[in-house]
Amino acid sequence: MSTALQQRSSTELARGRFGQSRFMIRRQFFKLFGGAFHIYDEAGNVAFYSKMKAFKLKEDLRIYSGEDMSQELLTIQARSILDLGATYDVTDATTGERVGALRRKGLRSILRDEWLVLDVGGQEIGKIEEDSMVMALVRRLLTNLIPQTFSGTMGGVPVLTFRQRFNPFIAKIDLDFSVDTQGRLDRRLGIAAAVLLCAIEGRQSGG
Repeated sequence: MSTALQQRSSTELARGRFGQSRFMIRRQFFKLFGGAFHIYDEAGNVAFYSKMKAFKLKEDLRIYSGEDMSQELLTIQARSILDLGATYDVTDATTGERVGALRRKGLRSILRDEWLVLDVGGQEIGKIEEDSMVMALVRRLLTNLIPQTFSGTMGGVPVLTFRQRFNPFIAKIDLDFSVDTQGRLDRRLGIAAAVLLCAIEGRQSGG
């Protein structure tokens, strides 16, 4: 198969995977270095596998079509080193196309997690916020056993929900794009955002 056909085939496969509305993300339990996540579709099949490269000064996550990591679909790379307000570029690995970026609101996220969704030009097009300031403070000051919930909006219109299940041992997250009835959010950017929330926010919530 020619390179062009392989690239087209990979892109079509990715669109099919990304085109679904609901996913469940599960953190790989026995993972000593880096981080790894299985992302399942509604039928319970593995739709994606994500792995964070260990011992990297700049955080580097990859999303693959499966655990064998034979087909890389997305890359998520931090622009800076250990920055509370880091920006992460999201790139389609099958085409080299830059999809957009995600930026953590550094100081504000100390109290309540907030992320900005940026387009390819770096303009803010949406945000993802933790459920409430009160619940966020309870998690930080009293207990991290209260599951996190995030809502994503674009232009004030809901596009996703991200809900952590109560499980003190294994992190499981329900990701739902069904509220995005107008298809405002590029699902590749949505999946990347969910993986980042699992990897980055999970450190402080104990997941």
